Amino acid sequence: MMVLYSGTTCPFSQRCRFVLFEKGMDFEIRDVDLYNKPDDISIMNPYGQVPILVERDLILYESNIINEYIDERFPHPQLMPADPVMRARARLFLFNFERELFVHVQTLERRDGAKDAQKLQEKARLQIRDRLTLLTPIFIQNKHMLGEEFSMLDVAIAPLLWRLDHYGIEMPKTAAPLLRYAERIFSRPAYIEALTPSEKVMRR
Repeated sequence: MMVLYSGTTCPFSQRCRFVLFEKGMDFEIRDVDLYNKPDDISIMNPYGQVPILVERDLILYESNIINEYIDERFPHPQLMPADPVMRARARLFLFNFERELFVHVQTLERRDGAKDAQKLQEKARLQIRDRLTLLTPIFIQNKHMLGEEFSMLDVAIAPLLWRLDHYGIEMPKTAAPLLRYAERIFSRPAYIEALTPSEKVMRR
């Protein structure tokens, strides 16, 4: 059985929980206190971060790597496109999400009290708002990120969209199609099941 070591407020862990529930398979989730991590986390992942997936002698970390493994191991429903060209485009999107969106999430998650933290966090909020606003036209015609079909791209971005209020990010009125798209994702049964109690209270 797969075991996922997951942070109860970690957006990267949420991605993996979401995929596991979408697949409807047997798995175990072990909650990890992000501020008091057990020693074995650093043994399994040299970077000392969650999520971590363990299956027999396989240990994986990094949410997108974990999710692609789960998708290939349990291909129904398939979340990465079957077509090689579309799959390559999806991977490029995922890479861009990390570089242009989730790098700023790490700034917003910081709790180290650095003297310039407030300034850096305000800048991060604006960067996320502006980047998400640029994505909005996709959802004027598309139901999901890649068209009609729900995919790994929707999984990857959902935890950030869920945390907009929590992070203090105010989207402009022009982002209405993006916010309607977010509500479609949040209404999926697997999404609701994958939420932790700590995540449920992040939205007003």
